[in-house]
Amino acid sequence: MKLLDTLHRWTGGLIGLVLALMGLSGTILLHEHLWIGVPGTGDPLRRDLSTVAAATEKLMATPSAQGIIFADERFGLHQLRIGKEAGAYASQSGDIVTRWASQWERPELWIFDFHHHLFAGDSGEWVIGIAGLAGLFFVISGVILWWRTRKTFRFRLWPKRMSRPAIVMQHRDLGVIAAPLLLISIVTGTMMIFRPFAMIMVAPFGSPAETARALEPPKYKGGPLAGKPGYTAMLAEARRRFPDAEFRILSLPRKPGDPISLRMKQPAEWLPNGRTTLAFDAATGEVLGSRDALKLASGAQAFNMAFPIHASKVGGWAWRTLLTISGLAMTMLGSFAVWSFWFRRPKPVKRPAKKAALAAS
Repeated sequence: MKLLDTLHRWTGGLIGLVLALMGLSGTILLHEHLWIGVPGTGDPLRRDLSTVAAATEKLMATPSAQGIIFADERFGLHQLRIGKEAGAYASQSGDIVTRWASQWERPELWIFDFHHHLFAGDSGEWVIGIAGLAGLFFVISGVILWWRTRKTFRFRLWPKRMSRPAIVMQHRDLGVIAAPLLLISIVTGTMMIFRPFAMIMVAPFGSPAETARALEPPKYKGGPLAGKPGYTAMLAEARRRFPDAEFRILSLPRKPGDPISLRMKQPAEWLPNGRTTLAFDAATGEVLGSRDALKLASGAQAFNMAFPIHASKVGGWAWRTLLTISGLAMTMLGSFAVWSFWFRRPKPVKRPAKKAALAAS
């Protein structure tokens, strides 16, 4: 237990700040649809093909347009991707509402980048993934250590005093209450970063090898993008194949030979942007292939539930409230762990002078 206690304290002291920042930024993102101050965010979703097709044709005619994230029931604006970092929000009629040249002009974009990448791309993902695994150990070891002192449990939202003993007691008791929610947040978040960890978590639903194969995107080859693709015909064919699905993401090829990709969300899918996909030849507009997310391996479907659970895209306001509590608890626990470890460490005890030395004096 002494070794476990030492490892727990050092884990909190070293990665507590990262976990606290992840908790705070994640909590802010849970409610981004409420605080993005752009006209039209609350517009009702228009699902009819003619409206979506007309807006798509209009927006994709924008110079350097790369793709569209379509409006949904929670957020009533289309998001147009332009070049590498630029973009715009547009109404469902295709009219531009606001533009930006860099993610730094839109708080929801740079907060998202920080939460997912720490502003450091793939390297940042590795840091977050390692912090997630450490956080998993942090929660489990904390519950084990709490069991020894369970009879002294007191529910405290804030330490009674800003002394180390008071902070430790509040940290211990708040942590055990929030532990189930913290486990869900940490496990689902780490699954999205570390694929081997995700395969372990979804193993009860099917073969990890079969799951990994199902999660690999299909490879298609077509002609180079030339002229103006027939987006209306593409959307019409997609609606014919999946009549109940919503249009979610349209993406142009990243390099010559890649297809135009369209992601759709069927009603039974939890993932907000869906995994039902169609690939169109960029030169001819012909369908190269499609994938029905509801026919994927069971393990892959389980994996696709991780993000909706983590980001409160399912469960309505009740689940969003619980995840808000989880995020705020992680922020507080991580912050106080760092504070108590580095700035409120117990002072070394001074040993009394030996009696012999006193007598000699």
